[in-house]
Amino acid sequence: MRIASVKSIVKREYLARLKSKGFWISTIALPVLMATWAILPGLMIAKTRAGQTLAIVDHSGRVAEPLAKILAEWSGRLDQQPNDSSQLVSFELEVVEPAADLKTQREELDQRVLEGEVDAWVWVDDELLAEDRVEYHAESVANFITQEVLKSALSRVVRQIRLEEAGYDAQVVAELSRSIDLETIRLSEEGSRAEGGLGGFAVAFGLFMVLYMTTLIYGQQVMHGVLEEKSSRVVEVVLAAVQPVELMAGKLVGICLAGLTQLGIWFATAFALTAPGFVAMLAFLPAGVSLPTLSPMLVVHFFLFFLLGYFFYATFYAMIGSAFNNPQEAQQMASIGVVFVVLPWIFFMPVLNDPDSTLSVVTSLIPVFTPFLMLLRIAVKTPPTWQIALGYALTLALCGAMIWLCARVYRVGILMYGKKPSLKEIWRWVRYA
Repeated sequence: MRIASVKSIVKREYLARLKSKGFWISTIALPVLMATWAILPGLMIAKTRAGQTLAIVDHSGRVAEPLAKILAEWSGRLDQQPNDSSQLVSFELEVVEPAADLKTQREELDQRVLEGEVDAWVWVDDELLAEDRVEYHAESVANFITQEVLKSALSRVVRQIRLEEAGYDAQVVAELSRSIDLETIRLSEEGSRAEGGLGGFAVAFGLFMVLYMTTLIYGQQVMHGVLEEKSSRVVEVVLAAVQPVELMAGKLVGICLAGLTQLGIWFATAFALTAPGFVAMLAFLPAGVSLPTLSPMLVVHFFLFFLLGYFFYATFYAMIGSAFNNPQEAQQMASIGVVFVVLPWIFFMPVLNDPDSTLSVVTSLIPVFTPFLMLLRIAVKTPPTWQIALGYALTLALCGAMIWLCARVYRVGILMYGKKPSLKEIWRWVRYA
């Protein structure tokens, strides 16, 4: 293999992708989309709280007054606890006295809702309370957040009533039965620090998702690049100057460098954009609590596993692209590779929940899953060094075997045209190449 020829192909493949509009669109679009998904829903919930005018008919005579106090208390705390689900809705409560003609009163309340005087009305009586039910009437019942907040307030009122009827002090019971917060402390060789479980999940999920997407996207790019050159007969001209193995190696390395460049831009952008945000958010965190961070070794492992995952799947896709004549034929065989990329999602939650379980250890040491699941384990809790080393060794061995297999198929298949080859025929190429 001539290194100079490989370098020329690497340069061509790398620059061709860097100059394409699609590369820069995807480079910019993914961080924007991820930031939008992470930030926009929270901002929308925090800034756009629902308000509802509610009429209540309380035949029991015990619910309306304490319910009004609770809803007024919650509405008054909207700015103090914006992340509390009970603070997402404000209510304006109108207590309606029960009428003698219940049917007529219900019809009048329905009409008020239809005319827009009130948003909804609630019907409470002893019979419904005995069955743990309260009627809620509105034009739209898709407002599940509003309903959950109202249900929580009603449950609290009814619970207090039942406790008092049983001879208990509702305030004392509420104080004694209040829930506790679980303070999570993450231990590491560098020391222990408070860290929220959701933050750790976000880091693990983000790295897993980016690795999954880039491995699949750039592996597919190799296949389509080979198919394009083969179908346009450009490869025949190129092979007049270089060997098939040199062309394959240059294409794999060139596209890999494009992937690394894109990942480098994403990580640099993430660090640049989140650093000021982290500093600002730290001011609102409780004492001793810090946000999850990306350690330098985790980033190193990410890039190493990207390289291993890329070369395994890219060589597989290069082999498929060289063996078949068009994308339709190749896609059927390429779906096999997609299965092995998608399967780690099945193990995502079990590994995330218990990274030291037998299932987690075994699946993370299966070479086709190692780049994804071993990285996930490292992001959650660093496994023993021997497991990481074994994962690297097994995956390297599999990559070597795949490169050897791909080179033999590529050498023959890149110049084969006509009918769709069978697996038996592809195996014959491997044996005699």
